[in-house]
Order: sequence, then structure tokens, then C-alpha cells
Amino acid sequence: MTSPQVAGPPPPASGPKIELRHVSRYFKGGTVQALADVDFTVRDGEFVSLLGPSGCGKTTLLRLVDGLIAADEGEVLVDGRPPVPGPEIGFVFQQARLLPWRTVRGNVEFAMQACGLAPDERTARVGSLLATVGLQDFAAAHPHELSGGMQQRVALARAFALEPTVLLMDEPFAALDAMTRQFMRHELQRVWSARRTAVLFVTHDIDEAIFLSQRIVLLQPRPGRVDEIFTVDLPDRRWDADLRHAPEFSRLHHELWERIRDMVGSASDWADHQQPGAAR
Repeated sequence: MTSPQVAGPPPPASGPKIELRHVSRYFKGGTVQALADVDFTVRDGEFVSLLGPSGCGKTTLLRLVDGLIAADEGEVLVDGRPPVPGPEIGFVFQQARLLPWRTVRGNVEFAMQACGLAPDERTARVGSLLATVGLQDFAAAHPHELSGGMQQRVALARAFALEPTVLLMDEPFAALDAMTRQFMRHELQRVWSARRTAVLFVTHDIDEAIFLSQRIVLLQPRPGRVDEIFTVDLPDRRWDADLRHAPEFSRLHHELWERIRDMVGSASDWADHQQPGAAR
């Protein structure tokens, strides 16, 4: 099979959207260090993945960027200011966390109602979002009537409902079957390419990180710290071809795999780390 021709994506906007400046974080009264001197940025419109074995503080970093917890050392900034939880920062979790008594439309509309958006604007925005994720025919359905992948598409539409400038995603596809997970990667990449929201995405999956990201922050565990930041030189419209056969995909996959295997000691250890629900 001939490998697809690849060309690098256009450069993201130059301004930093998220900045982590030499961030350290401790738990248990300062006796356990979760993060050590973490330093990187996410530019406006850029998709960055956090990759690494359990214990490297990926989810802790998301909570810092969302403003749910504060750094013990260093500085976390979103748009040049300390982050505060609010509509500017969207969050997508491993589970969809939909309200079971609300319809698909009602779930996507919920945050907009809470923020006081006018009914006409809510209607237009929900219609556009459901069309974007391919659920316009399921607007009146309830969560129990949807597959796991469809529920996560609702969660994705809900995350974009308030038009956040930053989207944080904590292993949102980990609980899905392999085929649905692959579909959702394509769906997310397509939606992100159209909207260009700054994304910080947590994953244990090397293929997922390469397919989705413009850059990958590889983290070492215990305490979490930046090992290296990798640029992903693949085309912008990644859903148009099977990029797993591209030389750059294979090269980067091999390098990341070798680095992570050295961190955790063996391939069997890494497989254990990829199980849903593992400590992060």
C-alpha cells in the first residue's frame, strides 16, 4: 500500500492561550509531589495532548488550568490571567455525564439556559451544534436511547455550546469500544478543525495523541514533569486518510513508545497503565 502524502498543518496563532510556568503541585499536606517544574504553553487555536503513564499528573494539570485547584509553585495563566471556572473553559470527561431526564437538545441547551442566553439564540446554536456532530435527527431522544459514542457526541456539542476559548478533555473516549473510539477521534478532529478552539487533551493512547494533536507533551511520572514536547508533522485534514501508514506517524509512534516503555519498565506495565480508571 502506498503511504499517503503528508504535509505539515498550518501554524497555529502565535499568542499563548494557556501558560504553565514552572508549576509544581503537592498533595497530602505537602508530603506527595504530583507535579514538578512543569513548563509549557498552548497557543490560541492549537490542539495539544498530554501523554504519559499513570502517575504523571495529567488530570491534575487539567484541574489547574480549569482553576479548580491552584499551583503550589509557579504560575498557571489562561489569556494572561489566573484561571477561574466559567463558560470560557469547557470540560469533557471520560463519561458523558448527561442529565438523564433531559433530551439531547435539553442537555446541550442546559448551560446556555443557566447563563441566560435568549431562547432564539439557544435554538439557533443548539441546531448548529447538533448538525455539526451529526445528531440533528436525535434532538428529542433521551440519553438512555443513545449509544455510548452518541452520548459522547452530545457531550462534545454541550462543551462547545458556550463557545469556550479553551477546551479541556480528560480521556473522553477511553470507555468506548475500539471502533467507536476511532470514529470519535475523526469526529473531534473535524469539529476542532472547523472551530479552532485551544484544546488540552489527556490520553494514555499513543495513536490517539498523534492523530489528534499538533503537539504532544510527553510527561514522566512521580512526580509529573515534562520529558519532551513533540511536534506532529501531519496534514490538517486527518480524517481524509488512514495516516497510520504515513512515515511520520510510524516514526513518531515508535519514538514515543520507546520513551514510555523506558519510563514504566516493560510493555506489560504500559498495557496496565492504559486500563480505564487507572490512577492518573
